[in-house]
Amino acid sequence: MISLYALKPGFQNLLRPVARWLHGRGVSANQVTVAALVLAVAVAGVIALWPTPATLLLLPPVLFLRMALNALDGMLAREFQQPTSLGAVLNELGDVLADAALYLPLVLMPGVSATLVVALVLLALLSEFCGVAAVQIGARRRYDGPMGKSDRALLLGGIAVLLGCGVPAGFWLTVTLWVANGLLILTCFNRLRAALREVTPCP
Repeated sequence: MISLYALKPGFQNLLRPVARWLHGRGVSANQVTVAALVLAVAVAGVIALWPTPATLLLLPPVLFLRMALNALDGMLAREFQQPTSLGAVLNELGDVLADAALYLPLVLMPGVSATLVVALVLLALLSEFCGVAAVQIGARRRYDGPMGKSDRALLLGGIAVLLGCGVPAGFWLTVTLWVANGLLILTCFNRLRAALREVTPCP
């Protein structure tokens, strides 16, 4: 199913000069991964301490920067022979922790359903677990959509822009979060189904 993940190769091509620059200065893939997590937690802390529309506007650029750092750490690992077991663990844990940190402060905004936001975070965690679980049965790590990491970042960034610009939370946000959670459930199903199809011989 269509997902922004399909645009990743083009995004990586744009970032390749940056990856070369970082490699030339001795920056490792693991350092980039940790930097992305620290950035997410720091910004989430600012929003949690000062939950105002102004601080919420920090989310969109930080979500974009985190996506860029996420692409860069993978490029550094693959293209400059830096893959490590620690890096694989940091990459998976860093993604879900950063997502949780950046999304949870939304519950502090007036009119936002805490239940739906927490459900979004838990379903996002489950979807990434389903992607990793594919490896356990001999399939590739699955990134199927329709609500992968990049899709969630775009959605939450858009919500943050609207709330940050003074649009009151209400029915539109409740419906959006319900739809997002439904798409996350579908994402879990798609990832598991694709993994099983990959390892099950066709009759």
